[in-house]
Amino acid sequence: MDQTTLGFQLQFPAGMAPVACVDIGGTKVALTLADASGIRGKWSEPTAKVGQSDALARQIVRMIEEGCVQCGIAQEALGAVGVVSCGPFVLRDGLVELSTPNICGGMAGKARGLPNDWSTALLEAPLRQAFAKVRVENDGVGALEAERRWGALQGLDHCAYVTWSTGIGVGVCVDGRALRGKNGNAGHWGHSFVSDNSDALCGCGNIGDVEGLIAGNAIARRFGHQGFADAAQLFSAARAGQAHALEIVDGLCYVMGRLLFNLMTTLDVQRISMGGSVFWHQQDLLLPRLRAQIGGKLPSMTSGVDIVPAGLGESVGDYAALALVL
Repeated sequence: MDQTTLGFQLQFPAGMAPVACVDIGGTKVALTLADASGIRGKWSEPTAKVGQSDALARQIVRMIEEGCVQCGIAQEALGAVGVVSCGPFVLRDGLVELSTPNICGGMAGKARGLPNDWSTALLEAPLRQAFAKVRVENDGVGALEAERRWGALQGLDHCAYVTWSTGIGVGVCVDGRALRGKNGNAGHWGHSFVSDNSDALCGCGNIGDVEGLIAGNAIARRFGHQGFADAAQLFSAARAGQAHALEIVDGLCYVMGRLLFNLMTTLDVQRISMGGSVFWHQQDLLLPRLRAQIGGKLPSMTSGVDIVPAGLGESVGDYAALALVL
């Protein structure tokens, strides 16, 4: 996260206490430390998935402690720790635990190949033992708030943010309010059923939901035997004009296009911004296809609703956590 890279100067309040911003994904954990002078440091590590179910929380505590030492910040001086994470969440005694398909191996079982048998991963309770003030939100909600504050959704009261990455996440705003739900899980359109396709096992245990069909980690599982070991190989072949690769990409956009259409017709939004590693690095290939999936369908609800790249670019996750603590 750079204060100037995205075309605006991010202002930090004078005298602001240091804050830690954590972005938990299925692939990596990213940490940013900031104070009134600006961004003090950034670090990332592969997401901890081995050991006891508190391994991820202990990883975050260690990363913050080590970051504070490197930046010369006293840990007790931290004003807040903001955490955005892929979900779903489970509340235990009012505190968030992760029941996340790409982290917890006890959900779909050994077929997904995760190296643990966790049904949930402890998160908020260990963090509150280490730090005085902690706020945890779904990463879709955090990214939505950041996009509304600094990005492509500024000034909009009816909008959504969609991430197409290791998993599929959504944050939604209606009537100027971000929707959260009883456990903070509102917006999990990625786990909506769209197919009975038997090769689309999601980490949540469902077969044929959006994430199981088109998420970044689904591409290797579904199409590896066809010569596409990962998303990079698939999209490279599509750009080279390989007919079968283009057919697969069109199929991915068919599924995501229906998710976007359902968002528009369910929530009556003005705009949807999109981010995540799969979308961001292939947006020139994907965006026209996604818009084509919407065009002409129920124009009374979709006409004038645009799908745009996230205004905060690849840094949306960093800004998502920052939006929680500023």
